[in-house]
Amino acid sequence: MTDARRPSSAARIRHGRQTRSTVARNLLAFVGIALCCVLVAGVSLAAIYTYHLGSNVAKNSVDIGGGKTLKAPTIGEYPGAFNVMLVGVDNDPSQSTAAYGKRGGAILNDVNILLHVSADRKSATAVSIPRDLVVPFPSCTSEDGKRTTSPASGLAFNNAYAYGGLKCVVAVAEKLSGLDIPFAGVVTFDGVVQLSTVVGGVDVCVNQAIKDPYTGLDLPAGHSSIQGAQAAAFVRSRHGVGDGSDLGRISSQQVFMSSLVRKLKSEGTLGDPSKLLQIAEVATTSMKLSTSLASPIRMVSIAQALRNIPLETVVFVQYPGSTGGSGIFTGKVQPNVSVATKMWSALKADQPIALDAQSVGAAGGSELDPTASQTPAPTGSASASPAPSDGTGSGTATAISGLKGQTAAQQTCSKAYSGG
Repeated sequence: MTDARRPSSAARIRHGRQTRSTVARNLLAFVGIALCCVLVAGVSLAAIYTYHLGSNVAKNSVDIGGGKTLKAPTIGEYPGAFNVMLVGVDNDPSQSTAAYGKRGGAILNDVNILLHVSADRKSATAVSIPRDLVVPFPSCTSEDGKRTTSPASGLAFNNAYAYGGLKCVVAVAEKLSGLDIPFAGVVTFDGVVQLSTVVGGVDVCVNQAIKDPYTGLDLPAGHSSIQGAQAAAFVRSRHGVGDGSDLGRISSQQVFMSSLVRKLKSEGTLGDPSKLLQIAEVATTSMKLSTSLASPIRMVSIAQALRNIPLETVVFVQYPGSTGGSGIFTGKVQPNVSVATKMWSALKADQPIALDAQSVGAAGGSELDPTASQTPAPTGSASASPAPSDGTGSGTATAISGLKGQTAAQQTCSKAYSGG
């Protein structure tokens, strides 16, 4: 772990017991899985709905500043394109010490995913921002409001939460991407443990046996169904996959995410009230939302916007970068600004991003499953074109050379770290 230069003052998240609401349960029954299908991160954004969501989630919400507190829409599909920042934190005091050992030091934003959902509801792009990526920081105020800091250059992205909580993570992501991010959520590692158990395990594939003493991961070669602590170890492992870097870990996390999305889509979870209620419980014990998102009506609207996006156009990509740099990039991830600019330009123009078989496996973290029948990924134009004046996007996928990732439809295997 890369230690932040200043400790976080974030307090333990407390969750009160609330009265169950049948109305809220009926309204929000779809939201969790719909968002899971495109938002599940390495530590999993569990589910954004619950029968006691209205008061419980709002009580644990976070103001991320600016115009982020928006008037709740009427129930119906959320209008226009939108962006959501999903953050998985490490060292949070509320996490299980039995599963992760004694926690200490600053709370770090260990997993960071910026999701863009298109206005035409035909695509969604989830950009994984490496925790070790060196990025420019704006001034951030600590969560208690007592300290404002303008960090020096050369900081890794995962210092943002320690400087100013979720609000600072969003501010850094907005500065990096140039996108407006009105919605955000944060979870701990316990979320992936609970969710993977509720859904009955997630099928993952590894090309060789993996043993990672750092996370306790021990998997045989081939396919395995993982849940609980084993699932958390899989998505946390960096020393066991790819080149042993954060980039390889992100690629491996996409193996887990795409498999979970396919499982949720194929097994009828959306029509299983019992499963939905269990997932709701995961949300109330492992999430904190921005005030802009902590509205049952808004969650329903967002879920309706996501429900019909095909697997082939749910795309997981990694912010382009490389390891092995020098100077401020020593031991960190150096951004590839040229490729990143093309990626952000496509998202600003509300255009889907096209990937092919050669896009899979950043830092040797994964590969296409040789035993699976693959669904071809959509092909696209070579460069982005301006969005139409109505802001609905062109619908033409943009192919960006050098961008790594996969679609939710592509079946992939994590590649074991071979040393070197």
